[in-house]
Amino acid sequence: MGNNETVNFSEITNEIIGLSQLCTKNGSIDSELYKTYDVKRGLRDLNGVGVLAGLTEISDIISSKKVDGKQVPCEGKLYYRGIDIEDIVKGFITEKRFGFEESTYLLLFGELPDQKQLDDFSALLAKYRTLPTSFVRDIILKAPSPDMMNTLARSVLTLYAYDNNANDISIPNVLRQCLQLIALFPLLAVYGYQAYSHYHDGNSLFIHSPQPELSTAENILHMLRPDSSFTELEAKILDLALVLHAEHGGGNNSTFTTHVVSSSGTDTCSVVAASLGSLKGPKHGGANIRVVQMIEDMKQHVSDWNDEDAIRAYLKGLLNKEGFDRSGLIYGMGHAVYSLSDPRANIFKKFVKNLSEEKGLTDEFTLYSNVERIAPEVIAQERHIYKGVSANIDFYSGFVYRMLNLPLELYTPIFAIARISGWSAHRLEELINAGKIIRPSYKSIQPAREYVPIAKR
Repeated sequence: MGNNETVNFSEITNEIIGLSQLCTKNGSIDSELYKTYDVKRGLRDLNGVGVLAGLTEISDIISSKKVDGKQVPCEGKLYYRGIDIEDIVKGFITEKRFGFEESTYLLLFGELPDQKQLDDFSALLAKYRTLPTSFVRDIILKAPSPDMMNTLARSVLTLYAYDNNANDISIPNVLRQCLQLIALFPLLAVYGYQAYSHYHDGNSLFIHSPQPELSTAENILHMLRPDSSFTELEAKILDLALVLHAEHGGGNNSTFTTHVVSSSGTDTCSVVAASLGSLKGPKHGGANIRVVQMIEDMKQHVSDWNDEDAIRAYLKGLLNKEGFDRSGLIYGMGHAVYSLSDPRANIFKKFVKNLSEEKGLTDEFTLYSNVERIAPEVIAQERHIYKGVSANIDFYSGFVYRMLNLPLELYTPIFAIARISGWSAHRLEELINAGKIIRPSYKSIQPAREYVPIAKR
């Protein structure tokens, strides 16, 4: 810039404040108009049911059933390619093996792999678990970010430049790209955190190469910890978290983003970067961080974690915007689809108890259990709700990550490491079925006006 001027890009000046007020004044829409024009805000009707925007064979979410001609809430169910997630988890847990690779295969190809197919698939992921030469040094270490989701998105977009067929959206090429991203996400996230931890927090820098014989969950712990050590239970529970987060229908915000951007015909890196931007939002992938922070705040205000009256009073204060972040929310409670129960939370809870015993945190597990039981009662008393409220998977996942000593900065990236499997399956499905570009309608309510010459304004 001229005259040696510099710009502070994060500074909010009085000029910006004035312009933002003008923006707000002319950008506000009367909420009653949404009812007048029957707008399905959030692409959901007044009962919270999503507007049907597409078809999928990848997963199904059941939260209600028809009784006497009416839809009534039921215990939540989640199916991957038609198979109950509870049965999938029971299968690999009973057979004492890791499940994320198997679940990814199922989501991508629509069939459960036999042992040879699973071994070959795991070997293929291990082969792809290598970054381009100097990528860590030139891309990750030289520009560390305090937000690992931004690091992931930047890294994915940069990988575009290393791909000689980046724009090819044929199914074989997109599948190759998806498998590479599934394999590389753990490296990009963990190495991004190591760079941030070193340059921003002054911690020692160490970069462990992934081991081909380890599962995705084992490699995350191996690369993250200075001594690369972890227990079998730690790895198994992290693997379970990846399985439960891998897919959740075509309508969740980040997966719908995958469909929307894929429908434009753009490249895989651009699609995945857009999905990462969606998942980063605190209303989507960042919720488990809020749960942990909320519980930590609760500990400061509730001395006896078995005192139900004190817990009830704290939760009531949250709903009345009198505590924690004053958002009026009890984080980890309720879900856009599930009402009576989130099957992922139910599965998770059984294993969380075991980990809390290994870590000597059974008292804290009791606090979580008490909140899970009391919060729906408080919400029912304080709020007019159209369906039941139960704990969602975010309620326990943050607690698990804290017990695993995962840094807070990696909570949402762990979600992304899992969900890239589902995004990949949905991207392939969108391209295979060659649908139209997704373009919903927005109604303009701005009256027509005459253009006024600048001298007369």
